[in-house]
Amino acid sequence: MKLLGMLDSPYVRRIAISLDLLGVEFEHAPLSVFSQFDAFAAINPVVKAPTLVLDDGTVLMDSSLIIDYLEATHAGDHGLWPRQPQALASALHVTGLALAACEKAVQLVYERKLRPADKQHQPWIDRVTGQLVAACRALDRQLASAPQASGERPDQAALSTAVAGSFIELMLPDLIRLEDYPVLHAHTQRLEQTELFKRYPLV
Repeated sequence: MKLLGMLDSPYVRRIAISLDLLGVEFEHAPLSVFSQFDAFAAINPVVKAPTLVLDDGTVLMDSSLIIDYLEATHAGDHGLWPRQPQALASALHVTGLALAACEKAVQLVYERKLRPADKQHQPWIDRVTGQLVAACRALDRQLASAPQASGERPDQAALSTAVAGSFIELMLPDLIRLEDYPVLHAHTQRLEQTELFKRYPLV
């Protein structure tokens, strides 16, 4: 398998860490959707990261859909989702919050870095920032009510949350102080210090 995309994308990083946890061997091709658009398009004309190219040439995209495939084909008894319905619902809830945080953070990064300052719409920035803050608050509360034991193999909710936290902390430090969400911050820091996360650095 080949994973396309830069690890500074929270979605690409989420897939790389998930592949590792599931024991799936893969090649990482760190193609940028910006500076290497044509090279990316030659493999996936949609130019969407992450892209996972299967051994038979099938191209998958969208991190959640890729994870669905990996869980169906490689998880066995060691999947990253709980099997008990109530636990699964809780994990999906937390993962949804983490992905919402990623989405809003990416929107803000694109707005600030790609759109000229005189074209930026402050009411839209305020709205997206408010959604990001709400996601961070909710994640902080969820982690406080159900913390993960240190040393425990992270599940999909735990790893997605840490990936989101790290992206926010790196890309939007002047807008969102992750320290304002102490449980989320501690969770992110703990996983970033593991060998698993260090194998796939954000920068």
